[in-house]
Amino acid sequence: MKTDSHTETCFAWRDDALEAISAAVVNEFPLLLVVNGREIATLVCSPHDLRFLVAGFLRLQGFVSSLDDFEMFSVCQEFGTANIRIKGELPERLMPVLTSGCGTGITFTLPAVSAGNPPPVRRSPVRIFSLMNELARKAAHYQSHGGIHSAAIGRDGSVILYAEDLGRHNTFDRMAGEALFAGIDISGAELVTSGRVSAEMVAKASLMGITLIASRTSPTDMAIKLCRQAGICLIGYVRGGSFTLYSHPEVIEDFPDRAKIEGVTGVILAGGASQRMGRNKALLDVDGIPMISRTYRTLAQLFHDIIVVTNSPHEYDFLPCRKVPDIYPGHGSLAGLHSALVHSSTPHTFVTACDMPFLDPTIIRYLCDRRAEAADAVIPFSEGGQEPLHALYASHCQDIFDCAIQQGEFKIQDILARLRTRLVPYREVRDLGGQPASFLNVNTPEEFEKMGRVR
Repeated sequence: MKTDSHTETCFAWRDDALEAISAAVVNEFPLLLVVNGREIATLVCSPHDLRFLVAGFLRLQGFVSSLDDFEMFSVCQEFGTANIRIKGELPERLMPVLTSGCGTGITFTLPAVSAGNPPPVRRSPVRIFSLMNELARKAAHYQSHGGIHSAAIGRDGSVILYAEDLGRHNTFDRMAGEALFAGIDISGAELVTSGRVSAEMVAKASLMGITLIASRTSPTDMAIKLCRQAGICLIGYVRGGSFTLYSHPEVIEDFPDRAKIEGVTGVILAGGASQRMGRNKALLDVDGIPMISRTYRTLAQLFHDIIVVTNSPHEYDFLPCRKVPDIYPGHGSLAGLHSALVHSSTPHTFVTACDMPFLDPTIIRYLCDRRAEAADAVIPFSEGGQEPLHALYASHCQDIFDCAIQQGEFKIQDILARLRTRLVPYREVRDLGGQPASFLNVNTPEEFEKMGRVR
């Protein structure tokens, strides 16, 4: 039997960053009601005690008055259908039926988000809080009584449309209509609402071109699913400087007040098989958190956009950033570098391996500052030699890597020899006061055990 709620991996906004949490989400269940062979309504409901819901609905519509009026009563939760046969005849023309969500024949067909789509526009949480506060001020000004839902559409933290109504979804219709009359372009805008976000509301927001929905309360599970499909960032419980994020966390920028490096994307390569380690080394705990989480947190304080290149994105659901696959799976680090550049939207990309937990921001900033001195790449040296997986690459290098892969060349060092590169000697790195541990990587259990003693 389906339950009324389940848990989802979501993100809480805390201490200037997103933190992965498990949150309970209420289930929204569409039940198609078929009576005497006719589809008469889709009831959007909670999935418990459906026989009571169906019987009561038909009773209050005047179709039955006792259990003797039913000839067949079948409710199938698996397929979301109630198949009912009653003794009486249905009216030839049924009056429109209002349900908890929608009328008859509810379907949602939204465009899927693909890896080839451009990266989303990053937003600071300040914009979300500003819109929600303005919504509250307008609602307090206009309302003289309770029981009214309100919603607003805005850009850059300022409201451009406002509506209120008894029905949550009606507020969306009102703003869409006003935008039509006023000739206001609302595509790419943000929408805030006072009520629970349902699947129907997401479908309407998607048709309006809305890219972010925020609510003071919670969304349903179907709303979350549709937002993930449609590329909409969905936020709930926006209260007192905090919120819970349910879909597309990469839209919200971690550490928005930090001075970040412009024109560079940060990428973590997490596509290795970890054969020598015997398990996924990116998930090994370092100081109580997964190694890759430390790497992500460092990069998120340096760059606006972070990407993880992985063929197992579900393993990194706890990271609030884009996850993209190798375009040429099974071809090692070179394929990871290639995918990083293909999916990056900036002129340069800083790439690091997932097993480097002690990245030094000073060194990374220094490498990025050397962009003008190199046509293709900026690659530092550690005591052990070149560090191509702790380096900066120009976007056009993707063509060089693509050509090499197609020609069967996979040794990074051989390909780097053909690049116009600014090499950064180890003494230059050392003179920065940078930490040698920035280049420390872990490949075996023995190296992992020694790691704490060499930091």
